[in-house]
Formats: sequence, structure tokens, C-alpha cells
Amino acid sequence: METLKGFDIDAPRWDQSTFMGRLKHFFNITDCRTVLLPDSRLDEAKALVESCRAGSVPPGTTEEQLHYAKKLYDSAFHPDTGDRMNLIGRMSFQVPGGMAITGFMLQFYRTVPAVVFWQWVNQSFNALVNYTNRNAASPITPKQIGVAYVTATSTALATAVGLNLYTKKAPPLVARWVPFAAVAAANCVNIPMMRQQEILNGIAVTDEDGNLLGHSRKAAVKGITQVVISRVTMAAPGMIILPIIMQRLEKHRFMQKITFLHGPLQVMMVGVFLIFMVPAACSLFPQRCSMAVSKLEPELRESIISQFGDRVSYVYFNKGL
Repeated sequence: METLKGFDIDAPRWDQSTFMGRLKHFFNITDCRTVLLPDSRLDEAKALVESCRAGSVPPGTTEEQLHYAKKLYDSAFHPDTGDRMNLIGRMSFQVPGGMAITGFMLQFYRTVPAVVFWQWVNQSFNALVNYTNRNAASPITPKQIGVAYVTATSTALATAVGLNLYTKKAPPLVARWVPFAAVAAANCVNIPMMRQQEILNGIAVTDEDGNLLGHSRKAAVKGITQVVISRVTMAAPGMIILPIIMQRLEKHRFMQKITFLHGPLQVMMVGVFLIFMVPAACSLFPQRCSMAVSKLEPELRESIISQFGDRVSYVYFNKGL
């Protein structure tokens, strides 16, 4: 085995304190081509990353190979546990999974049964994504997962069906925006419910070097709020702009002759939006979130100050995705 001197595989390739740096990072790890790789290839990448962390790598390994292994590791393994995440829940699956579901939600919005079915499919997908990308340091029970899923799905269905009926006499474009309203409302419920343990018991916070300082509910609320904003932002352009585009296209005679292609066309166009919006939305806030000690709960703040004085002014935590 040989050692690559000075190579820190966990050091970010791009500056994570800037939006552009985070954008390059998330374009890298949300690459949907990685979902096609077999588990054996992902496990090889993990082994190489762990080898490098231990200070040695196989002879002949290049820096580029290490960067690619880290890309696969970050895209497929949970940052807290190191366990391989289920394929559907990975951020790298957001483009193929999201484009199919969102495309059909936008296409089949006119009838209540269609609205109910596609909102249910979307919330099932979202629940799995939210669970997969939670902060794994805060365990959640099967009962809590079930309650979160039912609550979020009910919220989405109530919003979608209610607005669908309410907009029957509204301009057609307004009705086309109902799926986005339902998705946004459900995200505001689904994510906090799926991560309720963090809100109730606090999220693990550390100092700059990763040493555990305690658990904070306020930090959990900040992280989860940022995730909700990111998820709604991820969906917004495709679900707001695409209905406008389709409304105009459908007035043309050639589009009226190919109604059977409207669904696939919307799926493809949603995919174009998501290729850019998944990494952009994930980049809005740093994954390693920070919070001033002065803004923590009084008991945790006093505990940190009593142990470290002024040496620790900020705490850090994984906000999840």
C-alpha cells in the first residue's frame, strides 16, 4: 500500500461556504448516472474511501480515481451512518423519479381520482426520500414513520382535491398550478413529521472539530426549515413555469393532434428543470449547518460556556437533505 501525502479525501473539492461551491458539489453527487451502478461498484468506492481515510491506498491509484470514489460514496452512502441508502431515496434518483411523478401530476390534474392517485404516489416517494436523507443520529420508530406518512399524504390530498374543486370555475392555468400548491403544503408537513424526533429531542451538535457538545431542538428547527425551503424551491420552477408553457403549446393545432404525447413531453421537460434545480435547491444552504451558541437553548448554552468558555462560539450539525 502507498500513502498519498497531504491528500484529505473528506476535504471539499469546492468551497462549501459559497453557493457556487456547493452547486458544483451537488451537481457532482446528484449525477443521476450513478443510480445505474451496481452495489458492488459502490462498495468498492466505499472501501477505497475508507482506505484513504486510514492513510493508505492501492498502488497506482490517482487523485482523480479517489475523487470519483468519493463522488460515488457521497451519492449512495448516508453521511451519518455510512450505510448504503436505498436507491429510490437517494438525491441522485431525484431527477428520474421526480420527473416521472411530477410530469404525470401536471398532466393528470383534471379529475379527482387522477389527482388522488398521483398525489399519493408523490407523497409515498417524498416520504421515502425524507426518511432516507434524515439526520440518522435521531432515530424514528415505525409508528412515527406511519403517522408522518399518513399525515403528509392526507394534507396533500386535502389540498389538491379541495383546490381542484375550488378552481373548477377559475382560469385553466390556475387549475394547472394546483399540483404545486399540494406539493408545497405536503412538504411543510411531511419533512417535519418524518423528522419529529429531532424537533422533540434535539439534533446532535458538535464543535468545529466534530466533538459532540449536546442536542439542540432549536438547531433541529433551523435545519428542517432550510430543508423544507430547499424542497419547495426544487419543485417550483418546473411546476409553475411548465404549466404556462403547456397552456400556450396546446393552443397550436399540431399539439392538439398529438395529445397522447403530452404526458411524455411534460415528463421530459420536468426532467430538464430538475437536472438544474435538484443541485441548485440542495445548494441554497450548507449541508453542515452552523448556529451561534448564543441562540441555543439556555441549558445547552450554559453547559457549553461552562466547559469551553469563549472558545466555542458556534455549533455545527448535519441539516440533512
